[in-house]
Amino acid sequence: MLGAMVVAQESTANISNVTTFWVRAVSWAMLAVLAVFLVNNYLVTTKDWPGILPVFQVGAAGSLAWSQFALYLVGLVVAVAYVATSRNQTLRADSGLISDANIFLIRACFWAVLLIGVVDMVISFLRVEGLLTAVAGEEMTKKLSRPEYRGTYVHMPLMAAGVVIAAFSRTLGFVWLTLLIVVAELAIVITRFVFSYEQAFMGDLVRFWYGALFLFASAYTLLEEGHVRVDVFYTNFAAKKKGLVNAFGSILLGLSFSWTIILIGMGSKSAMINMPLAKFEVSQSGYGLYVKYLLAGFLAVFAITMAIQFVSYFLAAVADYRDEPGKRQLESLPTH
Repeated sequence: MLGAMVVAQESTANISNVTTFWVRAVSWAMLAVLAVFLVNNYLVTTKDWPGILPVFQVGAAGSLAWSQFALYLVGLVVAVAYVATSRNQTLRADSGLISDANIFLIRACFWAVLLIGVVDMVISFLRVEGLLTAVAGEEMTKKLSRPEYRGTYVHMPLMAAGVVIAAFSRTLGFVWLTLLIVVAELAIVITRFVFSYEQAFMGDLVRFWYGALFLFASAYTLLEEGHVRVDVFYTNFAAKKKGLVNAFGSILLGLSFSWTIILIGMGSKSAMINMPLAKFEVSQSGYGLYVKYLLAGFLAVFAITMAIQFVSYFLAAVADYRDEPGKRQLESLPTH
């Protein structure tokens, strides 16, 4: 009798280990596919590579298309190999690791839009008032009036600076961004009604930061369980059933929604996210901020960070369904 119980326990443990392996493998494979898609998207939009579609057309695929297709296979192999070499890693540990990486990405984006907004506003103000030539010289003034130059040599270094700051900062700063939006909007009101002064870049700055606030914070809100949920039945579910609902919801609703945005917005060189980014598209007002192309990029950041967070959420939900210890307690978290 005792021997049968031991065998049953070992069998249950083996099944549990196999389930953990495949749940982790599928999760990391989804992240690997996303990473490879972004690499291939860069090659298509900036290097004129053909993408993987020619692979599925008879006689149309060249070496570049096959190389891009092979990247997906390499990504899947790396994902499975990582899971195979870290079998002791729990679902919750993986979920936390992915969330931490995603929060770092969001934090870097926050600092980037903060720096770009401030610097681009100063450049636009000096340009509007005819002071830029005195500060930067005539040649540099001409260069800064070209979107591709400002995007490449002003915005991109500021994005890199945002990544560096994010590595040393531990707060997301959404409260501060909200405050800056209020200050910028207040400045518009005061300058308009008191000094009868208003320029296009002032409204552009508010829209730029406002878009970043809501689109960047969405994944973090998912982590904090802050999104609106229609709680007709869910509230009364047991923890195990909630985990099951969240796991299926993450795949069927969350990831499908995120990938819909990614594929429509970045599915080709002329897609609605790729094209503005590639051309450094700006608004028709020549004296506004040169950030319209980045607003398209906000959609990409939103979809990518949400996809990553839904993978983390899926792992945590499966852990809840299996009643694994170490569940994250939201009420004990520090506020950002």
